[in-house]
Amino acid sequence: MGHEPPSRPTEYVPVAFVPLETLIVSLGSEASGQHLIVTAELEVDPDYAAEVTTLSPRVLDVLNSYLRVVALEELSEPTSLIRMRAQMLRRIQVVTGAGRVRDLLITQFVVN
Repeated sequence: MGHEPPSRPTEYVPVAFVPLETLIVSLGSEASGQHLIVTAELEVDPDYAAEVTTLSPRVLDVLNSYLRVVALEELSEPTSLIRMRAQMLRRIQVVTGAGRVRDLLITQFVVN
């Protein structure tokens, strides 16, 4: 029976979080007055936290533009949040520049 060498602990990678304002987006005419409420934080390289914070209005604009075209039926699909999160992160990374935003953490995602 072979023994594996003890695994080395993963190296700590410094991280910072930039909170985004809550977005409230109308879901279009077929949603009869329903809204999508999204709250999120950006996981960023600490060296870029201030720069990404400064770019928050652009980030919110690109997220607002994307979420406004999402159909209500799309939100009911089981994999919708995973797919939408990836789409939103890609757009955020385009706005903020390469290497600045590592991840998008959704802390609230509610259809109201």
